[in-house]
Amino acid sequence: MSRPGNKIIQAKLVLLGDMGTGKTSLVLRFVKGQFFDNQEPTIGAAFFTQILSLTEATVKFDIWDTAGQERYHSLAPMYYRGSAAAIVVYDISSMDTFTRAKKWVQELQRQGNPKVVMALVANKCDLDQKREVENEEGEQFAQENGMFFIETSAKTAQNINELFYEIAKRLARVYPSKPSGINLNTEIKERRKFCCTG
Repeated sequence: MSRPGNKIIQAKLVLLGDMGTGKTSLVLRFVKGQFFDNQEPTIGAAFFTQILSLTEATVKFDIWDTAGQERYHSLAPMYYRGSAAAIVVYDISSMDTFTRAKKWVQELQRQGNPKVVMALVANKCDLDQKREVENEEGEQFAQENGMFFIETSAKTAQNINELFYEIAKRLARVYPSKPSGINLNTEIKERRKFCCTG
């Protein structure tokens, strides 16, 4: 049962991956329960919010869905800096997107938050007959990099909710039970030092 004063975690979540891997479709399926066969490519980034209630916490996701086109790559750090969670997506029917996903993971590890909750998502598992990346390959890479791995299909909704619930659960474990945020006492002391010395 959830305790009164259930902690609220405001979590910035970023999606990274190649163009056409289905990042926007994953988010739309999660946030709105929708899927479009001809989803327009994201320009720059798109922003969504969604709340998940778990027993241990309520997680408010601020979701940044980044564009996969190469020309937007330089903008990505703006979105993943300070993020609590990251979903790196590839398309099981394209080995190229898996190779690019590995590069995104390395980039996150270099520049990101060491406590970031990372998921490696093998999307489009409804295209099993066109599969180029075996489940084991994704799983092994995720394990080696301290991420969790899941195969999804935005089209059929397979494992979409499971993905976000798993991230929420991991965030609840990573972030302490006291409400996070600024400790007001130290904030006030600091301010006094600056504003009130004559």
